[in-house]
Order: sequence, then C-alpha cells, then structure tokens
Amino acid sequence: MKKNILFLYALFICLVNVDAKCTPTESMYNMVMRLFPTHINSFVFQQISSSTDCFILQGSGNKIKISGNNANSMAVGLNYYLKNYCITTISWFLTDPIELPKILPRIEKHIKITAKVPIRFFLNYCTYGYTMPWWSWKDWERFIDWMALNGINRPLAITGQEAVWYKIWKKIGMTDMEIRSYFTGPAYLPWHRMCNIDMWQGPLPMSWIKSQEILQKRIVNREREFNMKPILPAFSGHIPAILKTLYSNMHTTKVASSWGSWGGFASKYHCSFLNPMDSLYDVIQKEYLSEQNLLYGTDHIYGVDPFNEVNPPTWNPDSLAVISSHIYQSMALVDKDAIWLQMGWLFINDSIHWTPACKKAFIGSVPQGKMLFLDYFCENTEVWRTTESFYGQPFIWCYLGNFGGTTTIYGPIKKISKRLFNTFQYAGNNFMGIGATLEGLDLNMFAYEFTLDKAWNIPQNDTQWLENLADRRLGFKNMAARRAWKVLSSNVLEKGTPIVIENRPTLKNGDTKEVIYPNESQQGLLNAWKELLSVPNANRSTYCFDVVNIGRQVLEYYFQHLYDGFIQAYEKNDISKLKSIGAEMKSVLKDVDVLVACHPTFSLKNWIKNARIMGKDAIEKDYFEKNARTIITVWGDSNELNDYARRGWAGLVSNYYAPRWIKFIDEVTEAVKRHKVFDEKAFTNECFGMERNFIEPSHIITYTKSKNSILTAKSILKKYFTPNK
Repeated sequence: MKKNILFLYALFICLVNVDAKCTPTESMYNMVMRLFPTHINSFVFQQISSSTDCFILQGSGNKIKISGNNANSMAVGLNYYLKNYCITTISWFLTDPIELPKILPRIEKHIKITAKVPIRFFLNYCTYGYTMPWWSWKDWERFIDWMALNGINRPLAITGQEAVWYKIWKKIGMTDMEIRSYFTGPAYLPWHRMCNIDMWQGPLPMSWIKSQEILQKRIVNREREFNMKPILPAFSGHIPAILKTLYSNMHTTKVASSWGSWGGFASKYHCSFLNPMDSLYDVIQKEYLSEQNLLYGTDHIYGVDPFNEVNPPTWNPDSLAVISSHIYQSMALVDKDAIWLQMGWLFINDSIHWTPACKKAFIGSVPQGKMLFLDYFCENTEVWRTTESFYGQPFIWCYLGNFGGTTTIYGPIKKISKRLFNTFQYAGNNFMGIGATLEGLDLNMFAYEFTLDKAWNIPQNDTQWLENLADRRLGFKNMAARRAWKVLSSNVLEKGTPIVIENRPTLKNGDTKEVIYPNESQQGLLNAWKELLSVPNANRSTYCFDVVNIGRQVLEYYFQHLYDGFIQAYEKNDISKLKSIGAEMKSVLKDVDVLVACHPTFSLKNWIKNARIMGKDAIEKDYFEKNARTIITVWGDSNELNDYARRGWAGLVSNYYAPRWIKFIDEVTEAVKRHKVFDEKAFTNECFGMERNFIEPSHIITYTKSKNSILTAKSILKKYFTPNK
C-alpha cells in the first residue's frame, strides 16, 4: 500500500509540473491516471529496444503488461487492449465519457504487433479554425492522448504562431495596432497562416496572443513526451502589406487564386507575398525560426505552404525551381537538419496550372529527402500516382474525409483499405507514412481510427474490424448493431450523405423530376437506424451518439424528399400540396433540432460558450462570439463561402437554418396563392440580411431542451417512418 501511495504521489508531481521530463513509462502511467485512474494498478509498462515501432501485450499475474520501444508504441498497445479486450473507444473529445468494465479482462496470450510505416501524421491547418480555436488545455490534453493512442508521431502544431510573428514584426518596425490588425480573428487564423486572407475580423486581442503562446508550450511538451515530433511552421513568404512602406525596395506581389479573389474577399483583405529571392526573405526566415526555437523548441520539420489555393509569382518551371530551392535554403541556413513538409493540396486544387513540368521543377529543386509531402486527399485523388511517387521525395498517404467541419455521415473504409493496399504494393520505398488531413474533427472518428490502424500489422481483416467497431459502440456484442454497421459500410459510408437543411433554400437546387423515395442509400440508412434502435439495454454514450447522428441524417434525407416534392408542387401551381408538404417540412425542421439536442456534440451553445470563455471582459467576449458565429454561417464578406462550415447543431437548426426555410416555404406558397412567380433574388437578399443579423452577439438564441436520445429517436421513427407512412 505504501509503495502505491508513493507511486501515485510521484505521478501527481509529474502531472502538475508541465516542464517535467517524464520517461516513456512515466508518460504512460500519467496517461492512465488522466483517463481511468481507478485502474492505475492494473497496468505495467516497460520500454524495450527495437529498431521498428512495436508493442507487446501479455498477462503478468493479475496485471496487463504493455511493452513498447517508446511511449507512442506503448500507447498504441494500450489502445489495442482497450478496443479489443475492454470493447471500448477513447474519444478525441474531452466531454465524451470513458466507459470501461469494472474488472479488466485478462490477456491469455502473448501478442506482438509492429508498425508498417515509421510516420503517422495528423491534422490540417483548417482544423485549428473549424474545431480548435476555443480549446483549453484540458481539451488539448485529451486530444493528445487520443493521438498517442492512435499512433500519431507527426502532429501539425501551429498554435501560438502569432506570438512569434508579433515579436518579429515588432522588431522590424511595425506598431502594436499594425501587427494585431494584420492578424485575423481566431477562427480565421488558419487561412491567414496559409496566405489567403489578412485583417478579417481583426485586430486580434493581445490576450489571445499571450494565451496561445502559453498553450503551445504545453502542447509541444506533451506531444514530445509521447515520442511525437511536432511540425511547426516556417516563414513561407506571407508578409504585412505595410512593410512596403518601411522597405520600399521589397519585391512583393498581391496574391490571388486562379479563379480571382480568394474566397470572394474584398481587396483590403488580400495578402502580400515576398519573393523568396528578395534579400529580406532570408532575414525574416532566420528571425522567425530562431525566435520560434526559443519559445517552442524544434524537431526540424517545418510546415511551409507558400501557394495554398493562391498563384505563385510565375508559372515558369525554371523560376518555380529557383523559388522552391531558395525557400528550402532559407530554412537550412538556420537549421541544417531542416525538412520541409508540404501539403499536396496545391496540385489538386489547381491541376491545370500545376502541370507535370511545374510539379517536377517545384519538387525536384529540393535535395532528396529534405521535402516531405502530404498526399492530401487520397480517397479522391492520389497525387503519388501522377508524379512518379513525388519524384522520389518521401510522402505520406492521407485520408481527408471532412471539409469545413460539416456534419455529414461519411467514412469510405472500403476505398481507404483498397487504396492503401495498392499504395503499399506499388508506391515504392519513399512511401513513408499514413495520416489524416481532416478540416474539422467530424462525426466519423472511426474512419480516422481505421486509417491509422492500417499503419500497423494488426491481425484483423476489414470485416472483423467493422464488427469490433459495432461492439465497441455498445460495449457488448449484438447482431443487430453489427448488421447496422454492415449496412452503413455497404450503402452509406462509401458515398456520403447529402446536406440539405443546412443550405440556403432555393428553387434551383431541388429535383423537379419524379423522385423515388427512399433510394438505396436512404433505405440503408433508415434500416441501420431501425436496427440500432432495436438493440435492448443499450445506453452507452457512443451508442446514444450513433442513434442521434444516424437519425439526424435520416431526417435530412426525408427533408430532401419533401423539398423535391415542394418544388414539384410549385411547378404545377398546386397550392394544396404546397401547404401540406410545407407543413411537413416545418415539422421535420423542429424534430431535427429536438433530436440533435439530445447529445452535447451537436451544440451551438457549447461552441459559443467556449468562445466567450476566451474573453477577459465583455467586449472581448462579444468579439470572440461574433468570430465563432461567423465562421459556421456566413464565413466571409460575400456569398462565396456562405454555409461552407455548416453544422447540424441544436440551436443552429432552430435559430438559423429553420427561419430561412420557413420564410422560403411561406413566400413560395404565397407566390403561388397570388399567381405570381417566386422572386428568388429578393428572397436571397432577405436571407443575406437575416444571416448578417445572426452573427451579431446581440442576436438572442433559444435552445431546445435536451431529452432522452433513445426515446426521442423512437418517437420520431414512429412519426415519419411507420409502414403506413
């Protein structure tokens, strides 16, 4: 007993001291203390020597012994035990409970599993805007644990970047207000960092800059405890336009995308790019990397994306080679071990201008092995196939899966499995890793866990993996749940599901031909929902989430069917059908909000609450709230990105989406009643005004009271989907 008390006390000291250097085994004990402290005495962790990442599971008396070559491998071993023996899932969200059996299962046989690839990457610049801007250290702490449990050892780590830039721009001669006005609001910083927009919803409060510096220090320290190498940014050429007044001889260009203004933003928000050949480029790079190293340390891998969705100064291959070479050399002059991490998204986003000659010049001008590519969107386009495996530069195969943090059911595990199998077979020795580049931490966590499991020699085929997932969501084996997930994987996950309610209404998007309802995917989703709701004695949080999430999408499909019928009735001037279908559409909108209010993941209230916590006073709280409201609704200063980051959240459905639909239904019905043509343009302008009003913190939001998710779902199922319906 005394030894246990001393052991727990030592762990507590390591936990409270964020600068403590923990050994790999101490890091694992600390993780267990954070996640399920009552089981701390059930585990033994041991570091072993191995040239390849691996873990070993075995019984040791009444304990579970987990060995690995480092803390990251041991964490994957722990997760393997939790998923396959305890039948449970550790979520990446802090608010999701961890549900374990009271008595942990024993391990009867020795299990050793090795990694297939040395690198496992995670995150996207955009995730820091669509999911993470309001995260506290506690949120990050859980998320880093999740990354370790899933083997991530190359996380993108761009928090606190503005603290570094503030010091650099101040040293160069800019004032406090000039610097903070150059930055965007917090949720938009990813696109500021990628040289897409400046100043939008600035100036950035100093309290934010300071708090994020403190947060980043804790993030990278914890990530390194788990043998992760945080990927920090380097200077890519993005500079404040005002520098031109201080250095008149600078060679700069205003950036633009191939389709014009990025995101439809007005010219005052456009970015300036410093030509890498300008003498000031190396000076800024040295200042930035030196300052960043002092604050956050370095693992010598730097994210640099100079032309993300914007044009380079030239499309001449020889000039691109010179630019690329100089960007790398500017880093190597400061850090001789520097490796440039580059997103492959630029080649997908503008495949016309990025010709084979341009790509080869841009990639080939960097010394071999010094540029690491993210093959960014492999479930859609595998760039390695069209670039001779990135012309020999090492690359990471990535599953993206989510744009804008939208709430839609998607997870093409069959496609992921097939494409990764082929990549292992044919990509060559420079295929170095597997990763995920999701824009938001979406509702399909399982798809990312499936992808990351492919980085290890796990003795499970895809069918077994899916059955295990079904069991984990419940906490026990049930054939109805397994059938539900089999149906989902066959008919729904591969194709994705539509988003209708969260789009601005229009007569142009509906289907005026005869619609057959339900189709294969719709029927599959409905059948899966029915199967899940038939499971007896199920109440685990993950199960309740699935009931709400799948039910939400079933209603989305049904709303699409009603919407199409509504437009057909308009085309036929059938006022009776317009009224009856319109009433049904309003009913569905109300029930969607009622259903999603049953689970905290689907909550506008939490999003706004967490944003307001960031503010030190009422003015800052309102500032952060407006920033939080804007990105998930109107996004920018034009219609171009409107609803790009749409969410099927309680509070957002009832206060933002439903009012637009109700207005649309009423005005279309009234137009037919008066024998007039519906004025689409006038309606769109009205919506624009409603949307801009919503983003103001003064706009009061009402919320649906949460109810029992299972009872609510069964009631809705009976209301709309009984046999006679």
